[in-house]
Amino acid sequence: MTVFALIIINKAGGLIYNRTFYEGGLNNLTTNDYLVLAGTFHGVHAITARLNPVPIPGANRNSASSAGTMTRPETPSGLEVLESENFRLQCFTTLTGIKFLLFTDTTQTNVDLTMRRVYEMYTDYVMKNPFYQLEMPVRCDMFERKLLSYIREINNR
Repeated sequence: MTVFALIIINKAGGLIYNRTFYEGGLNNLTTNDYLVLAGTFHGVHAITARLNPVPIPGANRNSASSAGTMTRPETPSGLEVLESENFRLQCFTTLTGIKFLLFTDTTQTNVDLTMRRVYEMYTDYVMKNPFYQLEMPVRCDMFERKLLSYIREINNR
């Protein structure tokens, strides 16, 4: 069970962080390749969020429920998981539009918990850093150290 890489994309589709944790797991990409990957994924994610199934006629999803309160349909989330025979890509989108892409082995378990922990580290060490500017590349040594330690622990299980 292995975590291969992490990519963080800002809400405009720009790459703000990328890190490879396991050499030999994925093909080596150049910085330009990562930028193209981030922009492409952002576009595909936006398109898949719009590909929402049409409601079935007669099934009124916005009607009053039995308790008398209005219910809302779930908002479309876009692409969340992409799985191939060699890797699995899991996407976590924050409420502010930041996307965390985690590349793992197909047998990796508890990917949701890993994503949640990575997001917690991001909020604790990047967003609370008074020198960090929103939408800019992540350059935070404490985040880097804690993330490497956490992923190393997962990869050594």
